Amino acid sequence: MALRVYNRFTGRKEEFKPLDDNRVGIYFCGITVQGEPHMGHMLAFVSADVIRRYLMFKGYEVTYVQNFTDVDDKIIGKANELGIEPAELAERNIESYFRASDLLNIKRADIYPKATEHIEDIIDLIKKLEEKGFAYAAGGDVYYRVRKFEGYGKLSGRKVDDLKVGARIAEGERKEDPLDFTLWKAAKEGEPYWDSPWGKGRPGWHIECSAMSMKYLGKTLDMHGGGEDLVFPHHENEIAQSEAATGSRFVNYWMHNGLLNLEGEKMSKSTSHFFSITEVNEEFSGEVIRFYLISTHFRSRSEFSRKRLEEAGAGLDRIRNMCVYLDEVAGGEGSGSAGKGEETDRLEKLAEETESRFMEAMDDDFNSAEAIGHIFHLVREFNRVRSMPEAGLGSHPDTAEKILEVMEKFNTILGMFREGLPSAEEEIPEEVMELVKERDRARKNRDWEKADQLRDRVQELGYLIEDSPDGARVKTAPR
Repeated sequence: MALRVYNRFTGRKEEFKPLDDNRVGIYFCGITVQGEPHMGHMLAFVSADVIRRYLMFKGYEVTYVQNFTDVDDKIIGKANELGIEPAELAERNIESYFRASDLLNIKRADIYPKATEHIEDIIDLIKKLEEKGFAYAAGGDVYYRVRKFEGYGKLSGRKVDDLKVGARIAEGERKEDPLDFTLWKAAKEGEPYWDSPWGKGRPGWHIECSAMSMKYLGKTLDMHGGGEDLVFPHHENEIAQSEAATGSRFVNYWMHNGLLNLEGEKMSKSTSHFFSITEVNEEFSGEVIRFYLISTHFRSRSEFSRKRLEEAGAGLDRIRNMCVYLDEVAGGEGSGSAGKGEETDRLEKLAEETESRFMEAMDDDFNSAEAIGHIFHLVREFNRVRSMPEAGLGSHPDTAEKILEVMEKFNTILGMFREGLPSAEEEIPEEVMELVKERDRARKNRDWEKADQLRDRVQELGYLIEDSPDGARVKTAPR
């Protein structure tokens, strides 16, 4: 099955055909770094990471670019509140982003361009637009003539004549038309600035992405992504700027993730209506947070909830437990394929079928939610067969190895486990093992209260006990 992606521009799923047969260029809008990243931000970047991972798994050579907006009104305003320089605030929050990104097992981008490091590229692009009559200077500012670009609104489906209703020119602006947007802003007292042909100032928000994406990926990008709240006006303006400057199509596949809502409203730094990754990580591990975010199709809107995070943690534990058991069996000295039972043989075949169904789901617009559903079906069947002594699953390392090979592929694509598939080789401290043995004795004596107390003590030390037909197993608690 060929990879099909939903293209926001056309409103339908299309077979993916990059400009270069084996190379893919992706630009994903990064964060404006006036604060640390929240869950809504990281949904976008985890989604982009899964897309990138799957393309790489399929053999594409991917160049992934994700920017930082490191100068704008919000950053300047927040820095003034804190009594620090805007550049200091930006760098502080960029480091916060990288900590969150690493926590969620997001592969580092190939390039992280910053607006402040591409001022010359931005100025050159504005000059080109000015030469072509799409931009005009007024009082130190430079604006884009929206009505001159005939295709304006083609991504969002909006019409220029509808946009003019309610449009106003703010105090201090010198626009020819209320619909025109800012490419370059004249510096105000105390603000950071750069020299330009129009005087001291700084770039507008939209122009930076056009300049930086085309610098690294060329005048036509294979994929451009971001949250669906960026469709208008940000991505619409990017199209207008870029295509007016080059005369070429700007992006072949527009991909937008749905928003993560909190109490029915989208998470937003501007309204302080959000949970930061740091806050959520106080209770849930990075692996659980990531698994929660990829358990919904990236284009779907979803509601943030503690219950769903708990469910994600329980689901990830089921997958983890299966992998640990399979690793134990694969490292043992079983009987091999001889004497393999019907149920064990069926489980092995199911793993092959699961791989096929998983890839079909990912080929259908990177549907990680459906792909994970297929993994859970395999886990349920594994647990059923494992509970049957007559099936003899523990005596067949070859079966275990085959299932683990399939799970390795899933983990490569989804990034569920940061350090690779969980193994049975983890060293448990002697103190913890002694508590586990004492608990086993308490359970044999039906002293359930003492057994529960010992289990809680083990958890306090950072470990979990899993009771199974083969006895108690101990593992590190997710962090």
